[in-house]
Amino acid sequence: MLLAFVAGCGASPITSAPQAATEGDGGACATGADVATLPDGRIVGGPYVSSVVSFTPGPGAGFGASAMPDVVLGPPRGAGDQRGGTDVVSLGRGGEIVLAFDGAIVDQPGPDFTVFENPFIVAGTTDRFWEELGEVSVSDDGATWTTFPCAPSTGASHPGCAGWNPVYANPADGLCALDPRVSGGDSFDLADVHVAHARFVRIRDLATQGLTPPSTGFDLDAVAVLHLR
Repeated sequence: MLLAFVAGCGASPITSAPQAATEGDGGACATGADVATLPDGRIVGGPYVSSVVSFTPGPGAGFGASAMPDVVLGPPRGAGDQRGGTDVVSLGRGGEIVLAFDGAIVDQPGPDFTVFENPFIVAGTTDRFWEELGEVSVSDDGATWTTFPCAPSTGASHPGCAGWNPVYANPADGLCALDPRVSGGDSFDLADVHVAHARFVRIRDLATQGLTPPSTGFDLDAVAVLHLR
């Protein structure tokens, strides 16, 4: 089923709660004037998703679907590394979602955007729970796509994939979603796939390819653009 909505290689893991930039610090974390605020306080546009172009859920999807598209707009609402956030939509096994932004993601030094899911670390270990990987692709026209090579492994890291780093950024805690040093999530650099700019991001659950344990699929919280034009 295809639903359409219109509204308004991965970073190093962080394994302890960060203490750094907040949404109120200004600079990269300033809201700016080109955003809208929904009644629940969610920020739309600016450096975050402005619309869901398409959503094609796979088997097992359903969680969060009633809150679409708002649930994936604005900054992430992470719950840290001891429990997963629930402000997400499940893509289901093999499901995919295409997201658009008010401007273009542009390649500049360092990561250019961050994808937020909801894995967490089992207390007292380095084991991740509900680690549901997603393949990330970008496009400038919504038709021709370039995919980040995703390299799942048996270890704790999965370079090029989304869905394996806990999420710390949450407006309630003030942690900045636009600073990969503190935000958590999985950051991507357009230079890694030789792309100069992109206006769309596609995320595809990888469970059907045997790359993740049986699950209800990738759970998307948000996408934040670090370099927006």
